[in-house]
Amino acid sequence: MEPFPSMTLPLSYTFTSSTSNNTNPWMDSRIWSKLPQRLLDRVIAFLPPPAFFRARCVCKRWYGLLFSNSFLELYLQISPSRHWFLFFKQKSLKSFVYRNNNGGNGDNGATCEGYLFDPYEIQWYRLFFALLPSGFSPASSSGGLVIWVSNEAGTKSLILNNPILGSLTPLPPTLRSRLFPSIGLAVTPTSIDVTVAGDDLISPYAVKNLTAENFHIDGSGFYSIWGTSSSLPRLCSFENGKMVNVEGKFYSMNYNPFSVLAHDIISNSWWKIQAPMRRFLRSPSLVESKGKLLLVAAVEKSQLNVPKSLRLWSLQTCGTMWVEVERMPQQLYVQFSELENGNGFRCVSHGEFVVISIAGLDKALLFDMSRKRWQWLPPCPYIHGGCEEDGDLHGFAYEPRLATPVTGLLDQFTQLPYQSFNG
Repeated sequence: MEPFPSMTLPLSYTFTSSTSNNTNPWMDSRIWSKLPQRLLDRVIAFLPPPAFFRARCVCKRWYGLLFSNSFLELYLQISPSRHWFLFFKQKSLKSFVYRNNNGGNGDNGATCEGYLFDPYEIQWYRLFFALLPSGFSPASSSGGLVIWVSNEAGTKSLILNNPILGSLTPLPPTLRSRLFPSIGLAVTPTSIDVTVAGDDLISPYAVKNLTAENFHIDGSGFYSIWGTSSSLPRLCSFENGKMVNVEGKFYSMNYNPFSVLAHDIISNSWWKIQAPMRRFLRSPSLVESKGKLLLVAAVEKSQLNVPKSLRLWSLQTCGTMWVEVERMPQQLYVQFSELENGNGFRCVSHGEFVVISIAGLDKALLFDMSRKRWQWLPPCPYIHGGCEEDGDLHGFAYEPRLATPVTGLLDQFTQLPYQSFNG
């Protein structure tokens, strides 16, 4: 049996049945057959997605649970949160999605792959995005959904996708022409907010970070289709294209010099926050952890009494002060820096976990903040040939969900077929 089970979309599995008789009295069918269905449904609702889809092969009723409104309502009420990660292989943040077509160039016949990582069990799974139109890249994630943005310059098409189910829900295209904007996504059970900022196409040959536009829809019936725009602060730079959602605000790193750009979704206002030790930072990243904004960066200060290190800072409730909350053990940092060799690294966080991946290598560290434990991750078994040729893994915090009913709010905007997004 494959040590890392594969989860495929459309969902299909191959199992090897055992010919030996199970004599364990605890598995006696005469006991389990008498359990109330409601109790069995509660047990199934606690299963992680890979186990759930395997369980669907047991009988017709379990197979149909994915289409049962009563089960999905129960699932949304009691299923525990899972702080997982979803990775995609890309040559850069401003590149086409990695497409597994035996060395092809990402044509329409290719199938996009994603790599789901479970930090609790240290387990990798593979997802196929067979229904996704060509020419889109993953940009952000929230509430069990991933938002994909069109790669072509101009007004941007966006698609909300549930990777577990393979569902695709298009958003109305943006109003302004942009090249590679930064995109923030905030999804709650009753609302969806999207912010698209920067890389305004001021001419066919030049871009500038001038404006941002917002999309909002909620369960009360209120919606705004890119009708709310705002001006960005002067001299801002969104080099990594990444926004982090924390308690109703989007945050993004600003470069040259380092600072943090903040955007309040409700008031539609932008401002800058000074970064800690900004003159000595290298490869800074912003991540969200348990409702707090963290900054992860290497510190390279020239003074001998301040050793080189990798540190984590937390933004305090006042919104301007940073406090150091963790530092990589020095012996581990020496090993990490030798591998990293100044090429940079990327960070993504979810719940109590932080993943730090080294650019150009299939090496990554997992930090469990609740246990104060650092460990090297096993390489993803579905990636062959290393990172040098095909690009690096770029990760998103992702909570796998069997149902995301909030996308039903967008039904009034989704009359066009998915094929209309093909370039």
